[in-house]
Amino acid sequence: MNFLLRPAIPADLDAITAIYAHAVLNGVASYEIDPPAQDEMAARFGAITTRGYPYLVAEEEGRVLGYAYAGPFRTRPAYRWLVEDSIYLSPDAQGRGIGKALLLRLLERCAELGFRQMLAVIGGGHPASVALHAACGFADAGRIVGAGFKHGRWLDTVLMQKSLGEGIESLPDPESYPGY
Repeated sequence: MNFLLRPAIPADLDAITAIYAHAVLNGVASYEIDPPAQDEMAARFGAITTRGYPYLVAEEEGRVLGYAYAGPFRTRPAYRWLVEDSIYLSPDAQGRGIGKALLLRLLERCAELGFRQMLAVIGGGHPASVALHAACGFADAGRIVGAGFKHGRWLDTVLMQKSLGEGIESLPDPESYPGY
């Protein structure tokens, strides 16, 4: 591995926006049809990072190859111990173990922060993403058939879940940080 994993910073937003735009236009991981502009991506970045959720990039020789972040699954307080992951790679970074490295570090960081579960909501049931999450210990949590329509076809959404830290084996401290 010749790449470095580090927290994302605002200076990474050009690359993050470009990577996401490619995914929106050419893939099914995101159900967005039109790529958001950089100001929207900056707002999304701020919404995640100002609340203390982890946002990571993989970098090689100063170039961002991919990114991953965890954010809230839902906004209601009872969901505060559950995060949803997102991972996007530039096309030339795929198949190099970068997605797995990002996901493993994201899992580690979310457990350190006290989150108890991570959910993967995999657009299009993308086989590489399903395999990546399975390799990192995620279990099948269901399928939503025909959840989206993009690129002229109906797409299923695959749900996968992984326990973090003590998972549901103990009660959380309601005064601790996760999700708030």
